[in-house]
Amino acid sequence: QVQLVESGGGLVQPGGSLRLSCTVSGFTFSSYAMRWYRQTPGKERELVASISTGGGSTNYADSVKGRFTISRDNAMSTTYLQMNSLKPEDTAVYCCNVKLWGVNYWGKGTLVTVSS
Repeated sequence: QVQLVESGGGLVQPGGSLRLSCTVSGFTFSSYAMRWYRQTPGKERELVASISTGGGSTNYADSVKGRFTISRDNAMSTTYLQMNSLKPEDTAVYCCNVKLWGVNYWGKGTLVTVSS
């Protein structure tokens, strides 16, 4: 059974930092690219960042480039999203995603609120 569990969200002031984690089970983590998405009510889901199987290749949305860093620990079956210099517009539910055999799997998400 494929499971993705996010953690690390919360309330942070503008300019602050958070690190999100996504721990997975039910598949061979090291064999698949991982992605972080975010969604706010009334907006389309946005791909925030992605990372290759070994972690050597990463991609970011223009809106977070230079502020967010995606990484992974294959031994821990966990991917991370380090978020720095947070802005109110980063407020969203952040979900991790993996595509297995053509099927998308999602975690339930973790809420990040950036507000003073």
